[in-house]
Amino acid sequence: MTRTPPLSDQVAVVTGAARGVGALLAQRLAARGAKVALVGLEPDELAAVAKTCGPDATSWEADVTDLETLAAVADAIRAHYGRIDTVVANAGIALGGPLLDADHRMFSRVIEVNLLGSVATARAFLPALIDSGGYLLQVASLAALTPAPLMTAYCASKAGVESFAHALRAETGHKGVKVGVGYLSWTDTDMVRGADRDEVLREMRARLPWPANKTYPLEPAVERIVAGIARRSPHVYAQWWLRGMQAVRGAIPGVLGRLGPREVARLEPRLAATAADRLRPVGAGGAAGAGGSAVGAATDGSA
Repeated sequence: MTRTPPLSDQVAVVTGAARGVGALLAQRLAARGAKVALVGLEPDELAAVAKTCGPDATSWEADVTDLETLAAVADAIRAHYGRIDTVVANAGIALGGPLLDADHRMFSRVIEVNLLGSVATARAFLPALIDSGGYLLQVASLAALTPAPLMTAYCASKAGVESFAHALRAETGHKGVKVGVGYLSWTDTDMVRGADRDEVLREMRARLPWPANKTYPLEPAVERIVAGIARRSPHVYAQWWLRGMQAVRGAIPGVLGRLGPREVARLEPRLAATAADRLRPVGAGGAAGAGGSAVGAATDGSA
């Protein structure tokens, strides 16, 4: 059995590291002694976070949906450090509201960044991880475990990355690569705060059953993720109760199908009146990721 190296001996790459989960995760990994490379599209923010991660930290501008550029960055990071041991595919954006109100280009952009961006991240960094016998953590969400109305793009993308990571684990395990999936509920990030500025979406979230209706602090969530990375866990839960959702996830679509229509019908007039406010992804990271050549740097605290 191959020994997992301590974080102090590792080079870790974090995408979407300009803010939120990605930024704090890079800082916490650096505090454990890892050399961290921050990847995203907000160069000033990335550089500022990198400065807080110690002298060995670096920042790299790349769109996770641009495989050619991302592969070049992966090669450059590997050349700079000599190896890559851990990659956290964290970049993501979110769009709220009814499907028929959504701008189709922005809906597609959420899928492109969250799902295809994760695929491109794996493609770009797997050669280095195969050489090091490394670990890829794919950040998913509670949205991968339970679908939710008014979040169709985000739920589809996070269910997709969860399934992608599970399949990739079986595909690459014989090459010494471990693959994990990280799950977060609503966590205090730029993305969730941006969503909460929408009064109707905030009200609907507040009516979810406990404990899914709470916003959880960022620091404990990231500490749990760091602990999972250190163990190279196949499943990493940022909030304690998410593990239990695995046992009941099969029943959730049926319950949602019975209760969801009533809630959406109640909110429909207000949703229609404010539809123009939901044409772009939420939060500052979402704004960065909405462009054709931008990647969202804020994730992932959304259900």
